[in-house]
Amino acid sequence: MALPSFPAAWRVTTLALCLVLGMPAWAHPSAGATVLAQAETAPPPAARAREGVDVGRNSAFAKLVPADEIEAAATKQYNEMMRTAASQKALALPDHPQLQRLRHIAQRLIPFAYEWNPRARQWKWEVNLLTNKQVNAFCMPGGKIGFYTGILDQLQLTDDEVAQVMGHEIAHALREHARARMGKGAATNIGASIVSQLLGLGDLGRTVASYGVELISLKFSRDDETEADLVGLELAARAGYDPRAGVTLWKKMQAANKGAPPQWLSTHPAGTTRITEIEKALPLVMPLYERASKD
Repeated sequence: MALPSFPAAWRVTTLALCLVLGMPAWAHPSAGATVLAQAETAPPPAARAREGVDVGRNSAFAKLVPADEIEAAATKQYNEMMRTAASQKALALPDHPQLQRLRHIAQRLIPFAYEWNPRARQWKWEVNLLTNKQVNAFCMPGGKIGFYTGILDQLQLTDDEVAQVMGHEIAHALREHARARMGKGAATNIGASIVSQLLGLGDLGRTVASYGVELISLKFSRDDETEADLVGLELAARAGYDPRAGVTLWKKMQAANKGAPPQWLSTHPAGTTRITEIEKALPLVMPLYERASKD
């Protein structure tokens, strides 16, 4: 089908977006928002039925930022953070009981991550513990996991609850939410330089550096948070951690929020709706947990 008659620069820009996002050229719009909406809502291809949660495919916007670029940026930021913590004697040593506990839980979760993102098999996974009163945890792109002692100590998390937090954070990395956010930013700020990058695919990775993104502090959308909750539930269940701990975790977070809001809640808002969504998903993941090895 022929492209409608729009200004030449806009036709080239939109065609480039269509090509990168895997959309047909005839899908290009008469208004800029249409491409973005179609990219976000395009239905996933038919797939065989599987047990567990269904959150669709990763956002097409992630394609606008090379994965290796954002993973390299995450590794650099993570390493800098760990060096700073070590210099301040705030980085747990390998024999720290809580760090050993975290690494054991991660070892059980990580093998179930590969189905969600094939790149995860090549990630150089790391788990570290920072001595800090913040109620916080994260997993940066490329499998760079960090926990603060505050979330373990103040909430007195069980292993099942730690697995929910860790699974949730890993899910953000697997679903490439940071990469998609940056891709959407590139798409909504299209100009001549972006067009040349899209068509040539030469230096689009500069988006990571030019945006100056602190990957550890990104705030995700409500949909991203829901996806991470659900994928995290499944990862934990398959690894032998009780997914019902997702409910007790968020009840603890709500209670902690009655005082000074924990840092984690600034990017992970708690509420009855969130708990309700987790409860609705439990029938999908409880069979996985019941069959899983608990070792």
